[in-house]
Amino acid sequence: MSRIAKAPVAIPNGVEIKLDGSNLTVKGSKGQLTHILNSAVTVNIVENVLNVQWDKEDKKATAQAGTARAVLNNMVTGVSTGFEKKLTLIGVGYRAQAKESVLSLSLGFSHPVDYIVPQGIIVETPTQTEIIVRGTDKQLVGEVSAKIRAYRPPEPYKGKGVRYSDENVVRKEAKKK
Repeated sequence: MSRIAKAPVAIPNGVEIKLDGSNLTVKGSKGQLTHILNSAVTVNIVENVLNVQWDKEDKKATAQAGTARAVLNNMVTGVSTGFEKKLTLIGVGYRAQAKESVLSLSLGFSHPVDYIVPQGIIVETPTQTEIIVRGTDKQLVGEVSAKIRAYRPPEPYKGKGVRYSDENVVRKEAKKK
């Protein structure tokens, strides 16, 4: 039995939810998101509260209910407050600069790396060694952050590379003769 799916999703003020068959649209101050619900799951909206319902005998429907509830909660949170990930560049000469929809990275390669930011994501660089990725879609914010980190993941000997600001890199001791 899914415990996540049982929890109701509170709808804050200023968030509007429209249910059209299996297509769900959530509008808020930060933007608009849409999601197509699985056929095994139904959603009820009662007095600013979303409830997910499903056939409790079907294991696949139970799994889909928990997933649907988590996605709906992320959508409501995204359009009301948004999501953000912070990345840090560690290494001599490692820099980042955001210009409109392009993030230019100097990561010790012989050439600069230019990452084209997808629509719906805002990338800021408060300093040359910090990157902040913001957006309404939690999955897209995480994906963009992971792609930026993948250009130069932190290495275990000196710790150089692009890492999440809250990431702990386990350091290795150098080889001894």
